[in-house]
Amino acid sequence: MELEVHINGVIEGLDAVTNESLLSLLRREGYSSVKRGCETGECGACTVLVDGIARPSCVMLASQVGGCTVSTVESLGSAEKLHPLQSAFVEVGATGCGFCTSGMLLSAFALLQNNPSPTEEDVRDALSGNLCRCNGYARPVQAVLRAAALLRGERVEPLAHPTVSVDEVSSVATEQVASGESGKHPILQTSAAASGSGGVTTKIPVISAQMLAPSTPVVPAPRTQLHVIGTATAAHHAVKAVTGKGTFAGDFEPRKMAYARVLTSPHAHAVISSIDVSQAKALPEVLAVLTYKDVPRTPYARIERTGETSLLDQYCLDYVVRYVGDRVAVVVAETAEVAEEALRLIKVEYDVQPAILDQRRAMEPGAVRVHAERESLGIVDAERNIATRVRTEIGDVEQGFASSDHVIETEYLVPAIQQAPIEKYTVTTYFDADDYLVVRTNSQIPNYLRRTLAQLTGLPMRRIRVEQPEIGGHLGLRQHIEGEDLCALLTLATRRPVRLEYTREDEFRSNHVHQQYILRMKTGVRRDGKILASQMVVFADTGAYGTHALTAQSHTVHALALYPCANMRFLAEVLYTNHAPASLSQTYELQHEFFALESHLDDVARQLEMDALALRRLNWLQAGARYPLPLAVGASRGMNTIIDSKGLSTCLQLVEEKIGWKTKRNQRKNDRYRRGVGIALGFYGEPGVLPGTSGASIKLNEEGSFELFAGRSENGSQLTTYLTQIAAEVLGVTTEDILLHAADTSSTPFENSANDVVSFYLNGSAVKKAAEQMLRQILSVAGRILNVLPESLKINHGIIKGAHGMQTTLEQVAQHSLYVENRQLMTTSFWKGQTFPMTFAAQGVEVEVDVETGGVRVLNVVTAIDAGNPINPMLSEAQIEGDVAQALGLSLSEEFFYNQDGVPLLKSWSDAHVFSATEMPELQTYLVESHEGSELFGSKAVAGLAFYGVAPALANAILNAADIRIRYLAFTPERILRAIHAYMSRKSA
Repeated sequence: MELEVHINGVIEGLDAVTNESLLSLLRREGYSSVKRGCETGECGACTVLVDGIARPSCVMLASQVGGCTVSTVESLGSAEKLHPLQSAFVEVGATGCGFCTSGMLLSAFALLQNNPSPTEEDVRDALSGNLCRCNGYARPVQAVLRAAALLRGERVEPLAHPTVSVDEVSSVATEQVASGESGKHPILQTSAAASGSGGVTTKIPVISAQMLAPSTPVVPAPRTQLHVIGTATAAHHAVKAVTGKGTFAGDFEPRKMAYARVLTSPHAHAVISSIDVSQAKALPEVLAVLTYKDVPRTPYARIERTGETSLLDQYCLDYVVRYVGDRVAVVVAETAEVAEEALRLIKVEYDVQPAILDQRRAMEPGAVRVHAERESLGIVDAERNIATRVRTEIGDVEQGFASSDHVIETEYLVPAIQQAPIEKYTVTTYFDADDYLVVRTNSQIPNYLRRTLAQLTGLPMRRIRVEQPEIGGHLGLRQHIEGEDLCALLTLATRRPVRLEYTREDEFRSNHVHQQYILRMKTGVRRDGKILASQMVVFADTGAYGTHALTAQSHTVHALALYPCANMRFLAEVLYTNHAPASLSQTYELQHEFFALESHLDDVARQLEMDALALRRLNWLQAGARYPLPLAVGASRGMNTIIDSKGLSTCLQLVEEKIGWKTKRNQRKNDRYRRGVGIALGFYGEPGVLPGTSGASIKLNEEGSFELFAGRSENGSQLTTYLTQIAAEVLGVTTEDILLHAADTSSTPFENSANDVVSFYLNGSAVKKAAEQMLRQILSVAGRILNVLPESLKINHGIIKGAHGMQTTLEQVAQHSLYVENRQLMTTSFWKGQTFPMTFAAQGVEVEVDVETGGVRVLNVVTAIDAGNPINPMLSEAQIEGDVAQALGLSLSEEFFYNQDGVPLLKSWSDAHVFSATEMPELQTYLVESHEGSELFGSKAVAGLAFYGVAPALANAILNAADIRIRYLAFTPERILRAIHAYMSRKSA
């Protein structure tokens, strides 16, 4: 049918299929800013304005907008002239990964058109239909309120990040230690006037602090000597995000593209006894059908395990299916609809096998083997379904327990969850003009993917190029090989571009799931609270294949080390089950460990009738101490494992004060609504390992700008922005002078870490080293131009100055080098992983528990992170807020359920119960600035650390409020009520 539609002020005549969605029509017409997220109208990524009203275009028929005015984000403004709303999103760091930004902007614009003076509650309500998984909602709400004020013509104060000097904080801390006081820090009591109004729009200070314990840190350049580091520079991709120009994996469509769909197993464990694809192949427009009979049986690993023997237990297609959603066959056709129809014509007969759906039963005698095949390699004990195991022990643990006055044992369970980023999994493969196989994917392991595809396809690596566009909030879910192998094989078979894109149900059903952990804690203490022995036992469910649950337990860092003692033991069994393969978070996989540890510490304190924070201060890891468990997990004996961080004490002091620990901990309980507070600590880092390597290249362009080549694309972690700031600081220019090229294996250096924290140090250090080399070359050429020693020159804002007013510019240096000396200034560097600084955090939560319904309302979350000398305080704070938003959802409402046959029960966002803007509590975030850290100007990574403390702090706050201990996430009303009823039964007995 023909439609006449006003799109962004232009009348267009369009042809639409009868049942075509508005989303499909707009994307077909090139409006890629309208993102495809859910297809059910729940995530808001596809929001457009129809006659000024914000609507999800995925559930509107194109035929419904005939004669209407449709506006996409391009109608608001361009990069040259941003709308005040777009500018505000850029200025406050509200863009995150950028995938959901267009939809949020249009929802906010519709609000401001009808209500120019919205309250914070109005803004939250307007954004409630726009889900965000990486940046949370604090910054967008702040941006909308700021834009509203600007549009009303009001004066808006510049964004500020106040600091407190090291000497002031150190001096107050010294007085408190001498007097025995804690939690009273007048210097840190930022008033409402200083920190803004409450709620999610609070202006967040950077706190400069110093503990008393001695250390020997790498001393960064003083803040006064830094020009780019420490500034609230806009995110590298921010303007692209707010103008809809960001390009994600699904925004590229080569000519003559074919569409792939995967037939998945309906059974948790089965052997394919027969498979008939003849009818599917005979269907018109079907180009190819592949089963296990058509592909080589080559074992490979879905993930990269740096420095370890690989566990090879995955196959492109197999005659054994090991979870509901496992791959059975793949079809490629001219259209996605034909491919879907072809799947229904494939006839499969299964010999259904017993399934293991609880990791506690995986090791039982007589349990079915998940991997009984002979071809798989590297499995520790296939007979008992043990993929791998970790054992770390020092001292005599049993003797330590025997010598203790109290021994406390508890068990905790962290269930499976589906991280479900808003961007769906998408991969496109095609042959380019040079006959290279190009793989465009939102996977985060391009180099490992390239190497593995070479093994599976038989193509030499030099003929494979992996492009990694911007990633829509990966949340750790994109650190594995998913469907790239199938797509590549289909392109080889058809010589056509092929796209495989998951539906939202595919994401929940077939994609990797953050799997279940069972943890058992045992602690022996003296009467005074000193820990004499501690033990943590972890049973990790890696699912059907050895993935991230396997690698996570092998880190040098374990949460148990936060409270070192003479006798410590960490045990982990990583077990196969017939669940979907396990995924990972953005950072170290320690959420489950800290949930158990920090909940357990409050239980220990209760039994001792001791203040929980006093117990932590008595036992925690001290600055200057040696990390207690390195040798048992393979660290080099010659490596430095001294903990140099000094910010944990200040972090806890801040949270203790801001959450009102002393006044609210013992407050009187109301009959129905009972309030409580809880605190938890966390840390991560690499105290004694060599986790990987990375490289960087820089060249000086003719007009004085720089091109930077580094191996990481934007994914919401803001690493690309940090890299440009690092280069700009060293080279004495602004970030606008740095053009970043990232994540294309044909042009960017190698990187073998998908972990955002490790990548921060590896890529950042490589970029800094390359920039320092470039600086030396520039000053050398400038010295020859000015006829002075290079050491006497300094560069600032692109101007190179010497004594007596002599100067030259970067442009002159570049042109002199190119046209006089006949050489291009270029540098290349690599950085091998070294000891990375430990980053510490404290988090506090205040809750209100309704003891009649079991409902939990979070009133306030306070987070303080020892960030060293933060590269970009604004973006670090935004990242922390996003982590807290995710952690709240995972702790209170999100959970992945299976039925008794192993079939996933979650199919959409409505089942997942993700936190929205209206559900967010007040957030207070503090970056504690300490004078030690990495060689990256003293900065520390903060990505993902705020995940760790929210769940245990919530558990401890619920315990404080209602005298019930919940050891099973999530804290749903049903679980709270059951615990209350059990408590009342015990009390009345």
